[in-house]
Amino acid sequence: MSLWEILLLGLGLAMDAFAVSVCKGMAVKDLNFKKALIVGLWFGIAQAVMPMLGYALGVQFREIIESFDHWIAFGLLLFIGGKMIFEGIRNKEEGEDDSLRFSKMFLLAVATSIDALAVGITFAFLQVEVFSASAVIGVLTLACCVGGCYVGRFFGDKLKNKAEIAGGVVLVLIGVKILLEHLGILVL
Repeated sequence: MSLWEILLLGLGLAMDAFAVSVCKGMAVKDLNFKKALIVGLWFGIAQAVMPMLGYALGVQFREIIESFDHWIAFGLLLFIGGKMIFEGIRNKEEGEDDSLRFSKMFLLAVATSIDALAVGITFAFLQVEVFSASAVIGVLTLACCVGGCYVGRFFGDKLKNKAEIAGGVVLVLIGVKILLEHLGILVL
């Protein structure tokens, strides 16, 4: 994968966490940079660690499923992206929670980074340099989430669902590109 693809992938993965950060920005009383940074660090670290865990799992099975790995990558990205699009369209209202407690933030960070775990599995099949890709994903997520807190503070719910839909579309398009490249239909 090229740097541009990893950047797009990172932005797509960051959109779940961005949407939660927008909610945090709406809910946290007296939002300041320190509180926004705490939110960003939780999500950024989780998004950086999960692809490495997924990669470790994927490497264990790489030789067994190498002949159809592109279908797995396509399927996982299609599923994750489709789920994000569906959730963005569904527009369900979640209760606002201003807590930055360890237990609450840990659960949110893990929940929003499960898709990064699945992407990490695909990294093993695509032979991506997982440490640098994970660092890029983590830093992008951190930046998006800090910004998301301020977006939430100033703009509220208006952007949350659009961000989730956009992230889902990016993941689906990357999955389609991977499949088309492996099938020899697209050469970049």
